[in-house]
Amino acid sequence: MKDYMVRATAGDAQIRAFAVTSRELVETARAAHNTSPVVTAALGRLMTGALMMGGMLKGEEDILTLRIRGEGPVHGLTVTADAAGHVKGYADQPQAMMPPNSAGKLDVGGVIGAGVLQVMKDMGLKEPYASTVDLQTGEIGDDLTYYFAASEQVPSVVALGVLMNRDNTVRQAGGFIVQLMPFTPDEMVDRLEKKLSGLSSVTAMLETGSTPEEILELVLGEFGVEITDRTPVAFSCNCNRERVEKVLLSLGKKELQELAEEGKEVEMHCHFCNKRYTFSVEEVEELMKASDTADSSKTKS
Repeated sequence: MKDYMVRATAGDAQIRAFAVTSRELVETARAAHNTSPVVTAALGRLMTGALMMGGMLKGEEDILTLRIRGEGPVHGLTVTADAAGHVKGYADQPQAMMPPNSAGKLDVGGVIGAGVLQVMKDMGLKEPYASTVDLQTGEIGDDLTYYFAASEQVPSVVALGVLMNRDNTVRQAGGFIVQLMPFTPDEMVDRLEKKLSGLSSVTAMLETGSTPEEILELVLGEFGVEITDRTPVAFSCNCNRERVEKVLLSLGKKELQELAEEGKEVEMHCHFCNKRYTFSVEEVEELMKASDTADSSKTKS
């Protein structure tokens, strides 16, 4: 099943929902960063959640960033997503390990530990919107659920899951978000809570072959689900050599000169996709000249 996301409404538009299957993009991230199984699960959950939250953005240029900082072995996770279904992310300590939890499952909460979740939305304004909440369990779904309630005052249920194969590749990944609009009748809320309490896990649904549409039907079928949009989703990084050159230029002439005098190639890599860019001594010297020219122009102006 190719990765994609669906948006839907239910209960005469009193409920809005998102569901996504994200196995391929989580596997792409795992391969790029060589993450341990528990870090793959943590990063995969956060990217899956970010995709659906990105689907809530209004503008085509809007960017969502989710950043987790915890006391556990992974230290932190950073993910960005947009409204078009693109997501990327990385872990501070991709090889962090943690024993299974008491249920014998990957201990995502343990590898993250106590900490905070920061949500930033860059919507083209002078300052991005930013909100920080304490992590509730570190399991990510619970933490995003709490964020929606505490920071956006939107009652929500966020369910996320990543299932690994024995060879540590990704077997299943996906999730759903269900949100109640203002003035949702109490009777509908009670019915929804009862329905959600009896559901199996996201990965269990995916293992039976359920599509995002079928997952929302399982969750919201009795409320009349209407699919409003389908969007392909993918791990996508917009780094390129030109952007990396700008980073090197920002170091300034003095530091570039020191790098050139070492007589070695300079290697830079992108945190998000782990792609590496190599610059020869000659290329560093050319950048140094460009930096010198830029400084001269600033002086004249």
